[in-house]
Amino acid sequence: MPSYEYACGDCGPFTVHRAMQDVTPTVPCPTCDCPARRVYTAPHTRRTSPGFRRALDAQEASRHEPRVVESIPARTGRRNVTTNPLHRRLPRP
Repeated sequence: MPSYEYACGDCGPFTVHRAMQDVTPTVPCPTCDCPARRVYTAPHTRRTSPGFRRALDAQEASRHEPRVVESIPARTGRRNVTTNPLHRRLPRP
């Protein structure tokens, strides 16, 4: 449900959650019951990178229908090759 910002002249800003068809230019202040005017603000949108969005979607999908692993994945024969000389000092399997 969308949230809308209103500002009372005496009490200050507050947020109201209403359906889009129920929005009015003024609402009574929850503290002093005086009419408060609507303050127009930028929409609250969330932007994420495509990779992060895919990870969130996969996490959401696995919540209800987790994938079941029945066997160990096959080896491809490829090894990760690095050109960093510091990696040569790391222990090998």
